[in-house]
Amino acid sequence: MIRTLIVDDERHAREELQALLEEITNFEIIGSCGNALEAVRIINREKPDLLFLDVNMPVLNGFELLSMLEQEHLPQVVFVTAYDEYALKAFEQQALDYLLKPVDAERLKKTVEKVRQFSHEDLPAQYRTAELKRIPCIGANRIKLVDPQSVEFVRSDLSGVHLVTPDGEFFTELTLKTLEERTPLVHCHKQYLVNPSAIDEIMLLEGGLAEIHTSSGHQLPVSRRYLKQLKETFEL
Repeated sequence: MIRTLIVDDERHAREELQALLEEITNFEIIGSCGNALEAVRIINREKPDLLFLDVNMPVLNGFELLSMLEQEHLPQVVFVTAYDEYALKAFEQQALDYLLKPVDAERLKKTVEKVRQFSHEDLPAQYRTAELKRIPCIGANRIKLVDPQSVEFVRSDLSGVHLVTPDGEFFTELTLKTLEERTPLVHCHKQYLVNPSAIDEIMLLEGGLAEIHTSSGHQLPVSRRYLKQLKETFEL
């Protein structure tokens, strides 16, 4: 079974595509969601094989969604769009295929054949994902888009991943690995990322450990594993 997630801000479009896919064998629809943040949460948890992804969604579009995912967990992607001009960009992103809305049943069958071919070949998904220009964070009845350059550090605990900035602390669905891969932030500890430009000093401790003092006065642990990497960042 090809585990499939549908992402589209139009409910009718999601339902229509799901109905068409349910008539085709070997597809398991694991979910359907209306925005990029909800999709990130489901993808990180469920690891789908395939994504039918709307391009033109409000706040965060389909291309931005891909830049929020860990490379090793990227599903194959079929872009869905109402606009012809997005087709070229979809292929530049190395998408498996694209569909124009309203989705035609016969055209969908051709896409399904491509999907099945790739699933048999077991080829990894590869996309030209750009650096994150904005980190989406969830607040009370709002989505805060944070500039990575403004982040002082990031911490992870049982409640999730939290960005610490001069404007406060914000929760994000993005993983530490994604943030490290797509932003200037670097690991200093398995539960912490730090912005190199926010470091005031690195205190070397016994046993190969260290402690970061940030420009705003926060203290962050540095583990042996990441101390060498941190020194290389500053060419020490």
